[in-house]
Amino acid sequence: MADKKPAEGEPIIIKKYANRRLYNTATSSYVTLDYLSQMVKDGDEFVVNDAKTGEDITRQVLTHIIVEEESKGTNLLPIGFLRHLISFYGDSLQAVVPNYLEQTMQSFATNQEALRKTMEDALGGFNPFGQFEEVSKQNMVLFENAMKMFSPFPMPTPPPGTPKGGAAPQDGAAPQGGADIDDMRAKLEEMQRQLDSLSGDKK
Repeated sequence: MADKKPAEGEPIIIKKYANRRLYNTATSSYVTLDYLSQMVKDGDEFVVNDAKTGEDITRQVLTHIIVEEESKGTNLLPIGFLRHLISFYGDSLQAVVPNYLEQTMQSFATNQEALRKTMEDALGGFNPFGQFEEVSKQNMVLFENAMKMFSPFPMPTPPPGTPKGGAAPQDGAAPQGGADIDDMRAKLEEMQRQLDSLSGDKK
């Protein structure tokens, strides 16, 4: 049966065969992982199906692309981030992580586009990426702190009698963890306000 080009708005179908070859049904040609990587960068939507079973294996292929990019020396994923991410597999909070990561990256992408537009309209000598880099650093610090807060392996607390910065809490006192969560929530809200402010400057 001949391959059909996808209707407008539908993703391109990529078939993966047992010999690891990838076949683009829209162009009727074999493609590589580098080709799929460029499709992602160009904003072209696609799904990858196992040619034999029809199973959707898009996630596995995208993960493979990331591994290939990292092996080339383009290291976007800090070791600390990878360790935290691995620790969540099988954890009770595992279901929360994907949505958190997706929302964080969406905010980052929105902010990035606003700054790209600013740079295009900027006059000579003005570099908006200085502010962008600062927000990015704050975003990464807050993200890693959030991962530590959710971590199934919490940091050990000081022994009784040697608390940090004061006397040990008395019976009935609020646990320190509650204050940490409130502080983290406040920092995340402040970061979101900064992102909204940057994006709003161009509206």
